[in-house]
Amino acid sequence: MVLSYDNGIKYAVFTEKSLRLLGKNQYTFNVESGFTKTEIKHWVELFFGVKVVAVNSHRLPGKGRRMGPILGHTMHYRRMIITLQPGYSIPLLPFKLKGILKGVFLLFSQ
Repeated sequence: MVLSYDNGIKYAVFTEKSLRLLGKNQYTFNVESGFTKTEIKHWVELFFGVKVVAVNSHRLPGKGRRMGPILGHTMHYRRMIITLQPGYSIPLLPFKLKGILKGVFLLFSQ
């Protein structure tokens, strides 16, 4: 499988756990389920220009969906937690994160 920007990392994940892991210099992404840890590691190092220390992954199951009488399900997907060396960061995430944290602050300050 050829790893490219279009079919590699789907999107960054912003959950309570992933926001907590950002303090440990760990970034969480949902990726295509066919890729291995080493492929994702090389892709992140090449695309973002950072040094990756470790890649942890787990497969999340698909969920059942229903549209009227028709039963179906969503596909399973893989989530990667990427640990970077100290001093490195992924430059695209802080801008999105700043907006998310601002929204959370406004939500709880009312």
